[in-house]
Amino acid sequence: MSSSSRIDASEANLEDLKSWFCASSSDYRLPFRPGPDLERLTLSDKRKQLIEIVKQYGLTHSAEPVRLASGEYSRDFVDAKAALAEGGNLQLACEALIELADQAGIRWDAVGGLTMGADQFAHVAAVIAKKRWFVVRKERKGRGTDKLVEGAPLDASVRVLLVDDVVTTGGSIRQAYEATRGTGAVVAGAVTLVDRGEVAGAYFAAEAIPYRPLVTYADLNIDPVGGGLINA
Repeated sequence: MSSSSRIDASEANLEDLKSWFCASSSDYRLPFRPGPDLERLTLSDKRKQLIEIVKQYGLTHSAEPVRLASGEYSRDFVDAKAALAEGGNLQLACEALIELADQAGIRWDAVGGLTMGADQFAHVAAVIAKKRWFVVRKERKGRGTDKLVEGAPLDASVRVLLVDDVVTTGGSIRQAYEATRGTGAVVAGAVTLVDRGEVAGAYFAAEAIPYRPLVTYADLNIDPVGGGLINA
C-alpha cells in the first residue's frame, strides 16, 4: 500500500477523521452515564464498563492504515478523549486508575503526565483523591517562568503517579518520566487508560517502576502496536 493512502491522525481535524472512518449520523449515540451506585462498583466492574465505553465511543476501524502519534501505523484508532468526553465516564476512569494504583501498592502525592493525554486524568484524579496535580509541557514555552513542569511544585519530597490516556510505544509517558525525574521527584508508578502494546511495560519493568494499564489491546480485541508493523 502506498504511503499516500495513509492517514496522519496527528495532523487531521475531527471532521476528516469522521470521514476517514466512515462515520455517519447513525453512529452517534447518547453517552454512557454511570449510575448513582458508582462507589459500590469493584475495580473489576469499573474496568469492564470502561472497556465497553472505549469500544463504543473511542475505537474505530479504518480500511486504510492511520499514522499514530507514536509514528506507528494501524487500522485501529483509539480516541480516549472522545470516549471520556462525558463527565461520568471520565470520573469512572479516574476512580478506576486511582484504585489500580492502590492495588499495585503505589503511594503518591501528585499525579500528572505529558499534555494533553494526561491532563484530564491529572485534574480529576487530584480532586477525587484530594492530592496535587501537575502537567508536563512537550517543550518549554520560552517566556515567562519557562517551566517544563507546571502545577504542583515537584522535588525530592514528592512521590509522583504518572498517567496517560492511550499508550502505544510509550513515548509520551517516557517523556513525562524523564521530565519528572529531572525535578528530583520520586516516580512511584505509572498507570494508563489503554495500552496498545508491550513496549511501555517492558520499559518501566527495566526501570523497576510499577506500571499498570487499565485496558489492553487484548481487551479491545485489536492487534498490538509496536515495532513498525501495520496491523490488519
